[in-house]
Amino acid sequence: MKRLCSLLFLLIFNTTGCGTETDLEASSGIENQKKEVVEQNNQMPKVVPNDFDFMVRFGYGEVTKNEINTYQDTVTKDLIMKGTAKANITFTTEEIRSIYEKMREINVFGMKELVPTNMNCSSIPYNEESWKISVAGEIKTITWSDKNCDVTSDAKKLLELRTFIQQIVAGKDAYKQLPKAEGGYE
Repeated sequence: MKRLCSLLFLLIFNTTGCGTETDLEASSGIENQKKEVVEQNNQMPKVVPNDFDFMVRFGYGEVTKNEINTYQDTVTKDLIMKGTAKANITFTTEEIRSIYEKMREINVFGMKELVPTNMNCSSIPYNEESWKISVAGEIKTITWSDKNCDVTSDAKKLLELRTFIQQIVAGKDAYKQLPKAEGGYE
């Protein structure tokens, strides 16, 4: 009987206390699982689909006259006192790929928090932005503003994305030929 109890004790000790995985390895396994869940929730295919298009309108308050539109291959510039000017602009395959990859990195189809929690503040003028994005038969519309002073992390990511796209557009000859804006918004 003593032998049986000793054997049972050794068997239990060996199965519970002799793992080879360290705490660090175990926690990184959890992080890898979290990354996999995020990847699964990203509805954007890894490769740019043929139907990928986007349109972003932006500006101050309700004056969102600036527009970058790949559905129509146009860009509209707000000239403030002089109205707007429009130009035909197409992106290269590489530019589209880099824009798409940035959208995929920020999981634009998974964005949820665009309204700040602090609604006790108001700023004028304020930035406002609205997006329409088509990917693999799905269409996502997104709107955000900094009217309430705070900007969520998802809204900041969209602003960075739009700034990235604007820099590409600003380098295009057709955009450089548009008139300069006159005046300003208060």
